Amino acid sequence: MPVSTTRSELLRKRLDRFTRVLRGIGKGDVPSLHQARVASRRLRELMPILQLEGPAARKLTRRLRKITGRLGTVRELDVLVLLIDEMHVSRRPGSGALGRVGVAISKARDEARKKLFAHTPIAEMTRLARKLDRVAADLQEREASSSKASARSWRWAIDARVSRRASRLSGAIADAGALYLPERLHAVRIAVKKLRYTVELAVEASSARHAADLRALTRGQDLLGRMHDLQVLLDRVRQTQASLAPPSVTVWRDLDIVILSIEDECRRLHARYMRMRPALDALAEQCSADPKLSAARTQTRRAG
Repeated sequence: MPVSTTRSELLRKRLDRFTRVLRGIGKGDVPSLHQARVASRRLRELMPILQLEGPAARKLTRRLRKITGRLGTVRELDVLVLLIDEMHVSRRPGSGALGRVGVAISKARDEARKKLFAHTPIAEMTRLARKLDRVAADLQEREASSSKASARSWRWAIDARVSRRASRLSGAIADAGALYLPERLHAVRIAVKKLRYTVELAVEASSARHAADLRALTRGQDLLGRMHDLQVLLDRVRQTQASLAPPSVTVWRDLDIVILSIEDECRRLHARYMRMRPALDALAEQCSADPKLSAARTQTRRAG
């Protein structure tokens, strides 16, 4: 993307992705909901870079955070339903007993959807999109009269954000160690995702040097995301198994087979992560030590 990319252009691009899928959410389209959640997350990552001021800016950020969280709750349950369907289609051993798990998850998903539209209806999301569109228009006017120093300032802010996100990823990778510890691996996944969204901003704002980093982060996020989804399903299966009433030895054994199968897949994915970990760690270290950031830090100290 050309060097002349502006903050208003970055905002409009992300806002367009968000508004395009709102109608699909209202119709119950699963991909649209996922795309809206990702779009809201990208908007949240951009908000600090816009350098908005006042309570209105903080309110916009809070509303975006709530939308991301509520969409995420439904999305996680959608993924579990899709995983169960995948296991049925592949005729995985013991998958017949997954019907009990699927019923509970489907019920929870229906309740989550009702709660989503009760607390955050499509009309409210549309109103938020209109407000962000006005923010983009105001930014565009300001950018027309802003100096080159101002343009450099927000690009340096992106570099500084990349460095901070990368440092957190390095810490999460170190904390996770070499054992299969789901909660710590989940922290690595979140750190990878946040760094990826910030690197996207850097690439679009003209820092093409990060393009290869973005591909590596996407692969890491996909792998860790699959592992996390399976772990969530595993927890659901165990909960269903523990709550069987009346107890059924046959169903219990079938669910045991499913549990072992999911655990095996999680271990295989963890082995792939361990092969990928040195590259992710090196990438994070490189991003956090980017030499361009020295100028950003100097500029930040002067501004403060």
